[in-house]
Amino acid sequence: ACVLEQLLPLALECSVIVARGQDGQVVSLPVQRNLHRGGILAVTEVHEQNLPPALVQRAQAATVDIANELRYVGVLCVEYFVLDDGTLVVNEMAPRPHNSGHYTVDACDLSQFDLQVRTLAGLPLVQPRQHSAAVMLNLLGDLWFDAAGQPRSLPWTEVLALPGAHLHLYGKTEARHGRKMGHLTFTAASAGEVRANALRAAELLGLEEF
Repeated sequence: ACVLEQLLPLALECSVIVARGQDGQVVSLPVQRNLHRGGILAVTEVHEQNLPPALVQRAQAATVDIANELRYVGVLCVEYFVLDDGTLVVNEMAPRPHNSGHYTVDACDLSQFDLQVRTLAGLPLVQPRQHSAAVMLNLLGDLWFDAAGQPRSLPWTEVLALPGAHLHLYGKTEARHGRKMGHLTFTAASAGEVRANALRAAELLGLEEF
């Protein structure tokens, strides 16, 4: 037996994180534009130039509808495929704080983790505010090895000298290929500035351009 699936004309991927309280109140974080490599999240961008406003509104509204229909309580992330004609197709739902929302720790006045605590503790939900444009780079264990597969030191001094750099390492003692070791978030006042600094960091670390 085999399963045939329609080939979708994929334009890009995005995700929306909402928090729904026990009283049914829902707040939404900004829509994230995501780039995956090898099926793993590589880059998340959240700034005024990442997505068309109409698409942002539809994605947020759809995610709020999903949370309400499920009567969900907590933080929920819905990942979408965006097709060439602008159609949104749900790819995956994560009933928890999500990798694509880690930037909120540095770029928003309330992070996805703050929202999770508030929903589960029955505390008031207020609409989060993004105060900085943000780009997040996922740091996989592959970075800790050179082209020959030998361990290497990473240029953290040069990376952290870049404006708006926020390094989050997860305390894992052993690097392995494909293992999530941490993330690096850049914040700035504008999309151009934050992208320039993140691209420079990617170059220093040996990550692909985006």
